[in-house]
Amino acid sequence: MKTCLVVDDSAVIRKVARRILETMNFKVGEAEDGAKALTACIAEMPDVILLDWNMPTMDGYEFLRALRQTPGGMAPKVLFCTTENDVGAIARALHAGADEYIMKPFDRDIVTAKLEQVGFGQEADAA
Repeated sequence: MKTCLVVDDSAVIRKVARRILETMNFKVGEAEDGAKALTACIAEMPDVILLDWNMPTMDGYEFLRALRQTPGGMAPKVLFCTTENDVGAIARALHAGADEYIMKPFDRDIVTAKLEQVGFGQEADAA
C-alpha cells in the first residue's frame, strides 16, 4: 500500500485530505508542522507528502529543504498545498524540491489529477 504524509497545521485540512487519500488506497499519516513531519519521515519515509506552506515551528519550505537533505529524502513526491498563489512563491517551492502544488481549497478530483501528474494514478493504486 502506498503511503502519504499530510503536513498541515489545520486539523480540518488534515481530515479532508485523509478522507480523500484513504479512498485512493493510501495509508495516511499526519503531522501538524514541519518539525514533526521531518521526525515522521526519518522514522518511515512516505511515498507522497501533501505539504502546507505556512505552519508554526517549521514551515513547509524549511521542511522541504531539510527533507531533501536527509537519507532517502529525495524519494517522496511532494505536493505543496497552499493558499499562496504568488508565482514567485510557487517557483521557490518547486526550486526547493516540490514536485507539484495544489491550491487550497482542494477536492478529490484536484488531488487525483496532481497525483497522476507525479506518477500516482489509479494504476499505481492497484499495484
